[in-house]
Amino acid sequence: MLLVDDLPETLLDLAVPHEDINELTALAARFTAEPELVELLERSARVLVQDIGTIGLRPEPTALPAGLGELERWFPVYVAIAALPHIRAYHRRRSIPEDIARRTLADLGRHIAVHRRRRGNGGLAAPGWLRLHFRGEIYQLGRLQFQRSRLGEPTSRAIRAAGLEADPGDTCLSLHIPDFQGPLTPRACADAIAEAKEFFARHYPEERYQLGVCHSWLLDPQLRDYLPERSNILRFQGLFRSAYKDDEPIDRDLVGFVFGDPELPVAQLPQRTRVEQAVARHLLDGGHWYAGHGWLEL
Repeated sequence: MLLVDDLPETLLDLAVPHEDINELTALAARFTAEPELVELLERSARVLVQDIGTIGLRPEPTALPAGLGELERWFPVYVAIAALPHIRAYHRRRSIPEDIARRTLADLGRHIAVHRRRRGNGGLAAPGWLRLHFRGEIYQLGRLQFQRSRLGEPTSRAIRAAGLEADPGDTCLSLHIPDFQGPLTPRACADAIAEAKEFFARHYPEERYQLGVCHSWLLDPQLRDYLPERSNILRFQGLFRSAYKDDEPIDRDLVGFVFGDPELPVAQLPQRTRVEQAVARHLLDGGHWYAGHGWLEL
């Protein structure tokens, strides 16, 4: 059962924007008035934390009934709150430092901010992505996020071609670059990677993490045609060796990442920064953007 009186402090701990707290607290009263919603919430939370800590398990979210109204866009947030005792207990069993656990779960609030930036109202952007945080698969370590993951066939093939041992299914760390976290400086990245090496060796000693991977638009080599050599993005690219290239453009996704709204018309894209200029000019010239795929030795 959600305790309405305790909810604001819990939401603040998860970095939920202040402007959304009153609405979330008011809507939570429905769980008291409608017992069927409590059962739905508890069932959804059980599904979320099933086999918590297992790499790669993607439990299907519980289907929501029609007629939830405003509660529908917020329901994944309440599920995450209901799962908090489970993920906190898991973190304690793994001796995860409290500050790292807190910053990791605070990504919930960041994604609410992303939702508002894209759609103009509160809600949870990419609720499926947040399952990683509440299942112990991803951690915020400094500027980067590190996901306990497994190598795919294309990446492992590229690593073997470089003379290293790697097979599909081997454990690896997948690096992610969250927004609203400041510049992606070389020092911040180096510090995060160094922290990750120590963190996973200490808290997951039974798992072998000697390789990192990254799958991101930030690794599209076409950015070299637009950005200065000493830019943070190109220096981030320099951390990785290319694994393979995609043939499928990700133009809309990239517009969403850079400008906040994937539906913005190309002709209306602002060009306030070098990155915005690069993305907009390339699309205006008829080009496309692609996800890059890279790997590095830890």
